[in-house]
Amino acid sequence: MKGSKSVVVKQLPETVTMNNVPQLHREIASTLDRDRPCLVFDCSQVRQLDSAGIELLLTSLEEVMKRNGDVKLAAVSPQVCAILKLTRVDRLFEMYENPRDAAESFDRFRIQAPSPTTAFAN
Repeated sequence: MKGSKSVVVKQLPETVTMNNVPQLHREIASTLDRDRPCLVFDCSQVRQLDSAGIELLLTSLEEVMKRNGDVKLAAVSPQVCAILKLTRVDRLFEMYENPRDAAESFDRFRIQAPSPTTAFAN
């Protein structure tokens, strides 16, 4: 796994199937357990994705959202994108052309709470 202090980029292998999903889940478990985790799955090498792989994406998203974080996908091939669309999973993830853009998007879209003294000034 690569990443800056706050965003972790996980390079997924060529196949994300029931054969390797348990290992992948173990590899990202510490990332999912952080406060406000920011995770990018780099899908540039993924050529095969089955239902277990989709479940990994969804489970990761669920765990991260429980901790006020987010998961984004990067470099998704047309074949994998078609699978995500068929299963309607594509609607749940922001997808980016490359991992750098996905990682940088976490900083661009952070919403800061307004100051209590200026929030409702008349």
